[in-house]
Amino acid sequence: MKTRNPFLFLSSIIILMCIHSFSVMNNSETIYTVSKEGKGDFKTIQEAVDAAENDLDSKTKIIIRKGIYREKIIVPATKGAILFEGENASETIIVNDDYASKKNADGKEIGTTGSSTIFIFSDNFSARNISFQNDAGMVGQAVAVLITGDKAIFENCRFLGFQDTLYLKGEQDVLTPKRDSRHYFKNCYIEGTTDFIFGAATAVFKSCIIYAKESATYITAASTPQGKRFGFVFIDCKITGDAKPQSVYLGRPWRPFAKTVFISTEISNIIKPEGWHNWNKPDAEKTSFYAEANSKGIGANPEKRVFWSHQLSKNQLRDYSVKKILAGQDNWNFKIMK
Repeated sequence: MKTRNPFLFLSSIIILMCIHSFSVMNNSETIYTVSKEGKGDFKTIQEAVDAAENDLDSKTKIIIRKGIYREKIIVPATKGAILFEGENASETIIVNDDYASKKNADGKEIGTTGSSTIFIFSDNFSARNISFQNDAGMVGQAVAVLITGDKAIFENCRFLGFQDTLYLKGEQDVLTPKRDSRHYFKNCYIEGTTDFIFGAATAVFKSCIIYAKESATYITAASTPQGKRFGFVFIDCKITGDAKPQSVYLGRPWRPFAKTVFISTEISNIIKPEGWHNWNKPDAEKTSFYAEANSKGIGANPEKRVFWSHQLSKNQLRDYSVKKILAGQDNWNFKIMK
């Protein structure tokens, strides 16, 4: 059939080329695909991150095909909103094996901070259907994810490691933090042995599985800055694992004003009856805030918890909605990029 209008024919060809392109713009959103087999825009995730615009108003979706990506990834603070979207969390895995005592090229230890598999320095980062892993093993501190940015969201993700798996660093050790560091975890799985959820951020964990591995000791080690209303808040979660019965603490205060709260959480028998530890810092018993409300399961022992912890009243519980915890001054709505 003849084409009567050559211009229309040419326009149609251009449109089809755009539709089938690996990298597209959709409503001001750039979309890249990462595939280890070379069936996308990039073979590595870092290449896709580097390609994202250094524009805080930009949005970039990085679709990650299933596979094991052994990388050490940095998401710079200059990047706009970025979404990592995997095919599924069990088959889309980002992993590295650095650890704190590992030596760098100068012969110096890289430290806990340097051990992370991924560094998220930007704001408005989100991920779904991804596993983040540090597989260094039982070698001390070995971080899977480190975040200093604000407003990070993780949905249907797994965080795999041993000691110090998830580092919600924020503005760590800054006497007067100049910016918020808020994060939302929904339907996630987090595992580890010692202090495997730690740091200074305000974070909500909603409907997550917290898995204490064999030889586990402490789940959380918050370092909430003085004056922050909230630290780590777990809502409708489940604490389980293969640690020995009554061998694991819910948390200990890395810094004096640590705040950690468990609400309507199912707690297995791996948790010690006393629940919380002061990290051999008696003064921290007066300044930290550790609390529970409506705990369920064998490990829920409100009458046996340490005297300096709290059981929230109904009136206090009203302040612990996800919205109130994360809203901040900018009224963040914590919705993941589509």
